[in-house]
Amino acid sequence: MDRADDADPVQVLRHEFEAREGSFLIRLRGDLVWGRAAFTRLERAMRAVCERCEGAELLERWLAEGFHEMGTWVRDWSTHPAFPRPTPESYHSACLERLEDLADWFFRGEHAYLPGYAWPEL
Repeated sequence: MDRADDADPVQVLRHEFEAREGSFLIRLRGDLVWGRAAFTRLERAMRAVCERCEGAELLERWLAEGFHEMGTWVRDWSTHPAFPRPTPESYHSACLERLEDLADWFFRGEHAYLPGYAWPEL
């Protein structure tokens, strides 16, 4: 995706959740590669969409399906013994925890951290 930093986070997530060319998911599934830059793009977009949707009564199904998949499937796939996990292990663990935290935030309408929490870059 070109100019991902300037792209609308919802459009970034559509690209990512549909596993389009260059997305984190297509690299993870098809190439068995944990793309760090693609993960960062995905994570930042997920965070931005969580902020936008905080407290919303209704959620779009495609977004809900994508957040669910990120919060569950990525861990299952990337912790398989044959998957070449990124190093260090602490980075991989932090990324998986972040995806779960973001899915939780999206579905609950608020994150589990204290107000003003600053999400560290991974």
